[in-house]
Amino acid sequence: MRVAIGADHAGYDLKQALAEGLLAAGHELVDVGAHAFDSEDDYPDFAVAVGEKVRGGEADRGIVVCGSGVGSCVAANKLRGIRASVCHDVYSAGQGVEHDDLNVLCLGGRIIDVGLANQLATAFLAARFQPEDRFARRLGKVLEAERRG
Repeated sequence: MRVAIGADHAGYDLKQALAEGLLAAGHELVDVGAHAFDSEDDYPDFAVAVGEKVRGGEADRGIVVCGSGVGSCVAANKLRGIRASVCHDVYSAGQGVEHDDLNVLCLGGRIIDVGLANQLATAFLAARFQPEDRFARRLGKVLEAERRG
């Protein structure tokens, strides 16, 4: 799977370690940065860059890491077509895709370690949207709300 990945300074170390695990698992990475630690960089730049890669079809899914994951989640969700969520448990990382068609996973570099991050990424990337009537109906309502703006 092609995975866009990005992080600000607070998520930089976790992103680097997570990228190694994703490559080892056979995923293709689209790394939007940061490519070096910069304490003055800003999470919206990376969240938007990841979202644009997913939205534009250059990546199948995206992962963004900032301090808590919250800021990146807020920023990524401003993009039409992006459904991002902070997930710090394995169930939500997979279920978010299966029920809600989640396409960007947001992680907190100050919250979780690389072991859990790898588990979350694995669950997120392995999951597929389940087009059952109730999930499709709910997703349709989300997409309609997005369309209305």
